[in-house]
Amino acid sequence: MPVAHPRFSVLSEDFGAAPYRYFAQLRERAPVHYEPAIDSYFLSRYEDVKRVLTDHEAFTTETLQVRAEPVMRGPVLAQMTGAEHTAKRKIVVRGFTGQALRNQIRAIHANAAELLAPFLAQGRMDLVNDFGKPLAVQVTLDVLGLDRQDWRQVAAWHSGVAEFITSMTLTPERRRHCMDCAEQLEAHLLPVIEQRRRQPGDDLISKLCTAEFDGIAMSNRDVTALIINVLAASTEPADKTLALLFKHLIDHPEQMEQVRRDPDLLAAAIAETLRYTPPVQLIPRQAEENSVFAGATVPAGATVFCMIGAANRDPEAFTAPDAFDIHRPDLGAARSFTAAAQHLAFGTGLHQCVGAAFARAEIETVASMLLPVLDQVRYSPGFRYREAGLYTRGPVSLSLDFTPVVR
Repeated sequence: MPVAHPRFSVLSEDFGAAPYRYFAQLRERAPVHYEPAIDSYFLSRYEDVKRVLTDHEAFTTETLQVRAEPVMRGPVLAQMTGAEHTAKRKIVVRGFTGQALRNQIRAIHANAAELLAPFLAQGRMDLVNDFGKPLAVQVTLDVLGLDRQDWRQVAAWHSGVAEFITSMTLTPERRRHCMDCAEQLEAHLLPVIEQRRRQPGDDLISKLCTAEFDGIAMSNRDVTALIINVLAASTEPADKTLALLFKHLIDHPEQMEQVRRDPDLLAAAIAETLRYTPPVQLIPRQAEENSVFAGATVPAGATVFCMIGAANRDPEAFTAPDAFDIHRPDLGAARSFTAAAQHLAFGTGLHQCVGAAFARAEIETVASMLLPVLDQVRYSPGFRYREAGLYTRGPVSLSLDFTPVVR
């Protein structure tokens, strides 16, 4: 039986402030860490995490019925299996590939240029709050075919949905707030869904409304859940990864210089950012049978949290894992946004993140736009870096000064 360490908790403020400090001792001393307060097991070794994420029979996504379905307003892709999962995932993925993706890249470019313009003259910008967050939401609304004018309201509702899914413990008041957000978002989406059924366009909501599974069109509930699923999958990782990418390059000026000189290195820099500081730190699964890890038994029915941040820093999987190195030979940058990725930032296997290709296009497009115009980019005077989040994690803000390059 895994033992709960009396002085250590993943839920503690100390861990929340700096989880990377604790990963090595977790992997070495408590690779199966039990948290009695939430009756859950935390796995930190790469090999164990990969096993859980790829063995869909023994470790299911049943836990999402409680963790996600109430605010998604219906079942999400990760809960589905078999033919239903294949068919519905294909519909969503089609909205993020080929011609659709090429159109989206143009829209990303236009959105980013518009957001960036007012800050270029000032030579100062908070990459998270002024740029990354609004961009991620606006771009996703474009893909879905929702009005970009509503982005602040949609972002507020979405943050309630995200809080519900990513919180380890929720007070009754916060739970009610999150449910209110989800209900209001659903009410906002229903008339749009009805209108797209009558007059479909080229957007993703229209594709979901007109697609059939086993000869049956998807219900409003199915479509709503998939829309919220896409909203979460394509906004959460993108804004965090963009800010983390710039932080690591500013902290490693020689690598920043190399990326500026050779734009082909940008993909490797993004892949290494995802490995080094994955925006999604925890992926939950439910054990369907008693399972043994590192000599400890995780009982059937238990919730298991895969610690992606710890697995991605496992020396058994990566050489010198605590170093940020865009030239590392074990990175596999080319496949880093696919299910064959060596790092586990997007999960792996059947339920690998559906927004991965889109996130890559968004981050690459925006970073390759920003790098040439943010010359001598550096932290603003007096800026103090802070990250937050246990389940998803990223910078609270990233205030940068730069010398604008007028093109």
